[in-house]
Amino acid sequence: MLEATNLSKEYNNFSALNNLNIKVEAGDIYCLLGANGAGKSTTINLFLGFIEATKGSVSINGFDVSKKNMETKKYLSYIPENLMLYPTLTGLENLEYFVGLANKKYAKAEFINFLTEAGLQTNAHTKRVSAYSKGMRQKVGIAIALAKDAKVLLLDEPTSGLDPRASNEFSTLLLTLKDKGVATLMATHDIFRAKQIATHIGIMKEGRLVESFKSEDISLKDLEGLYLETIDS
Repeated sequence: MLEATNLSKEYNNFSALNNLNIKVEAGDIYCLLGANGAGKSTTINLFLGFIEATKGSVSINGFDVSKKNMETKKYLSYIPENLMLYPTLTGLENLEYFVGLANKKYAKAEFINFLTEAGLQTNAHTKRVSAYSKGMRQKVGIAIALAKDAKVLLLDEPTSGLDPRASNEFSTLLLTLKDKGVATLMATHDIFRAKQIATHIGIMKEGRLVESFKSEDISLKDLEGLYLETIDS
């Protein structure tokens, strides 16, 4: 579970995030929509512990990120817009390496199963990542989350630059993790994908969460209209 309470972040009198309050429960997918500079990535970075809050707090599974940063890392996986993997290693070797950092141990056949469950083609498991498409790299990221048994998934524009098929495949994988009880917070510009997979949607503008609702309570057409009205106002 993820929770932000009265969360704010300022840089030299510039408010990047202002009094954010959100909660993402197990099995929820919370999508944050907003233009560049709205505060989405700042929110993700605060949950990751990459930056410190000016005010308020963030917690993961009940642990305050600012006080128990290393402890919270045990529960989460992070997939940014461009997932950094070692290009000279294969997908399988990258998986083994990053999962090893989390002190998880598996047999080779189990690692292969994680890659397969994440949708990576069998013939790609032993190819160097330098030959991978972005969609293939993102699947390795999902495999890492599966192998770590992550309870929390943080995503920052993970489908940006993916073709429609790869984006749809990635969305399907997120729904699989949802069914496993993973709490997911995703920053995205993709209104269609947000409506397709989210349980909850928030719209941010100038560091504020100005709208927040259940996805089932709004149609795609109305969501698009509300989003455009919000960012243009």
